[in-house]
Amino acid sequence: MKPGCELHAWQIVILPSGLLNCEIRTDVDIIINSIAILAGFGLLIWSADRFVDGASATARNLGVSPLVIGLTIVGFGTSAPEMMVSAFAAAGGNPGLAVGNAIGSNITNIALVLGATAVIVPMTVHSSILKREYPLLLLTTVVAIGLLGWDNHLGRMDGILLFILLFAILFWLVRQSLKNRDSDPMILEYEMEIPDAMPMKKAVTLLLIGLLVLLLSSRLLVWGAVNIATAFGVSDLIIGLTIVAIGTSLPELAASIASARKNEHDIAIGNVIGSNMFNICGVLGIAGLIHPETLDPGVLSRDLPLMFILTLILFIISFGFRAPGRINRFEGGFLLLVYAAYGVLLYNSITA
Repeated sequence: MKPGCELHAWQIVILPSGLLNCEIRTDVDIIINSIAILAGFGLLIWSADRFVDGASATARNLGVSPLVIGLTIVGFGTSAPEMMVSAFAAAGGNPGLAVGNAIGSNITNIALVLGATAVIVPMTVHSSILKREYPLLLLTTVVAIGLLGWDNHLGRMDGILLFILLFAILFWLVRQSLKNRDSDPMILEYEMEIPDAMPMKKAVTLLLIGLLVLLLSSRLLVWGAVNIATAFGVSDLIIGLTIVAIGTSLPELAASIASARKNEHDIAIGNVIGSNMFNICGVLGIAGLIHPETLDPGVLSRDLPLMFILTLILFIISFGFRAPGRINRFEGGFLLLVYAAYGVLLYNSITA
């Protein structure tokens, strides 16, 4: 009998069609939940774009520097789907989904998003701002692994420390970046991307609509994902690492490919670096604050080490120690192979 399908004795003995009815009902539930997941993904992508556009235009109308907007609002906006999904998952008693979403999104962002983008358009990085962000991403990754590995637990104190680290990094990064705003090529890319002629009323409306739909679509996605996990007997963690992580990383994939095709390579990679820092500090932080949880053993033995290794690989291949950093097609293909191997590893862990 399929998981989640219960029959009473009288249904089996007196009503021979009971089992058939159960099968049909379960299949219908799976279809409904799958539609909920797909609709949630679509609305998440749409609302995240509206939210970022509205927030960026509002900030620009208030006189905020495009650089500050790009490093803070855009960085938060690209991680807004993960943060909303994490909050709803943790609040609903599914912290494994929240943790899997955060870690899985970081793995997906580097291996799948940057890998696919580099295969399509090899990227060269010139920004000194990104050269500050690379070590910071490594730092946040090491801190998160240290906090979680210390007691195999994501607690409220961990969440508080991760949020403090996030705000400290953003404050330092913005302050340092503003000192070099006249010479960094990333500034011009942000100037071109952030809307500057949007009326304040329209900007605020987009901001509010984007936020509202983000909330609703995140709830819809979590509902469908949890039901699918229950129906197939798969852990929330695995669903978060795979289906949900890929879905919530779609905005980064679309943004990175679009930026790379427009020759805005610094933004393409910057989106991923910023998103990953927000995921580690903000998404894991939210999960810890809302619902402290002992971690699945696979998180420490499989997922966190891979996240660190990929972050280190990204640093090595694209930092550019004596020349501009570059991710070519070969390196992009390698990242895609790593992601495929990780998918096989997860599949084997389910079927073992």
